[in-house]
Amino acid sequence: MRPAIHAEPVHAADLGGAALRAFFALAEHWKLKAAEQRTLLGDPPESTYFKWKKQQDGAPSRDVVERISYLLGIWKDLQILFPDPTQADAWVRRPNQAALFGGRSALDRMLSGNVADLYVVRQYLDAQRGWNG
Repeated sequence: MRPAIHAEPVHAADLGGAALRAFFALAEHWKLKAAEQRTLLGDPPESTYFKWKKQQDGAPSRDVVERISYLLGIWKDLQILFPDPTQADAWVRRPNQAALFGGRSALDRMLSGNVADLYVVRQYLDAQRGWNG
C-alpha cells in the first residue's frame, strides 16, 4: 500500500517572489521600460512596483501572477520558435503582419493593459509552434 501524499494547495501569494523574479529577468531580456513593466503587470501603484523590483519579492495579486504566467509562456514559446535568443527577445518589438497585430508589434498589443491581450498573444505563439495544450 502506498503512503498518502498530502500536498498543500498552492496559492498565488506563495508564488509571488518566484513570479516577480522571473518577470524582472524577462523584462531585462525584452528591454522593457518601467512604464511598460507596470502596464504588463496590470498597473500596480508605483510604490508597489518599485518595492517589488528592489526586493525581488512580494505578494502580488492573483491577477498579477496570471499576467506573469502568460508573459513567461510567451517568452518560452519564443525561445522554442527562435533558436537565437537575441532574435526571440527582439520579436516582441517587431511589427507583425498577422491579423492579430495589424502591422503593430506584439508588445503594442500586450501594452493595451488587458490581460486578455496577453492570453491572445500566448495563444497565437502556441499555435505557431503547433502546441494546443
